[in-house]
Amino acid sequence: MRNPEIILNNLIANSKKSEYRFQRLYRNLFNEEFFLIAYGKLAPNSGNLTEGISKETIDGFKLEKITKLIEDLKNERYQPKPVKRIYIPKKNGKQRPLGIPTFEDKLVQEVVRMLLEAIYEGKFSNQSHGFRPNRSCHTALKQIQHNFIGSKWFIEGDICSFFDTIDHHIMIQVLRKQIDDERFIRLIWKFLRAGYLEEWKFHKTYSGMPQGGIISPILSNIYLNELDSYMNKYRSEFNSGKRRKRNPEYEHLKAKMDYLQQKINKLEMNSNQRHELILQFKALKKQRSTLPSVNFFDPEFKRLSYTRYADDCAP
Repeated sequence: MRNPEIILNNLIANSKKSEYRFQRLYRNLFNEEFFLIAYGKLAPNSGNLTEGISKETIDGFKLEKITKLIEDLKNERYQPKPVKRIYIPKKNGKQRPLGIPTFEDKLVQEVVRMLLEAIYEGKFSNQSHGFRPNRSCHTALKQIQHNFIGSKWFIEGDICSFFDTIDHHIMIQVLRKQIDDERFIRLIWKFLRAGYLEEWKFHKTYSGMPQGGIISPILSNIYLNELDSYMNKYRSEFNSGKRRKRNPEYEHLKAKMDYLQQKINKLEMNSNQRHELILQFKALKKQRSTLPSVNFFDPEFKRLSYTRYADDCAP
């Protein structure tokens, strides 16, 4: 068995090739070491003691089950179980649906997540901050603080019920741009269409992905990376002008001040006329301080900034 670290590093290296399409990804799911690493990543999370639709949790999970899981994956007999849907309160008083997979499905999803992250992390936009290593809402805010200087208009974007409305067919189309492995694609289909149980009643899923799934965050970023790419292209076409024109009113006051300063410099230190001119100069300076030095509404200068955190964005 190949070392998972070497495999992931090779995927990362190939992800830098713009036209590269990844093949034979599915066979990495036959590698027991990947599952042991996935187990180690999931183990510290106390949420893995929460039951899905089965009674099985991380507690008492044995190596023999991984062996059986790999055998089912080889024969494509593996079928994810429906997630158990529960609701958690939101700050606005509403409730957020949360899907809890079985631990076995979490384990498979974690291996898939590692593979997808190696392929896509280097391709994600620098404007994307949600569900990514070393990024957070804090890095998004820092980017806004740095890039949005001088902005006069902000548009808040929030995709309503994003996780519940993701189009499965579009999701698969986006994945196929980089992944040329139909067995791997079929596995993603299985997760998307696994359905959910709510009060022990089964519901099919024709769109969306469960919040609480291990692969849901990275799949959502792969999906919304298309939006990021569009916004980056639109921004380059929208931006114009090297710098804003100066504010005529500000420049007019500055010229007056320069003229007064020249006259003040020529007069004796204690003369009454000099004192009067200094008072005029200070009044003009105070008036100028209330004005912007540039024309923020210069039609020949346009800038668009864009930052996204999960399904919230600020263009």
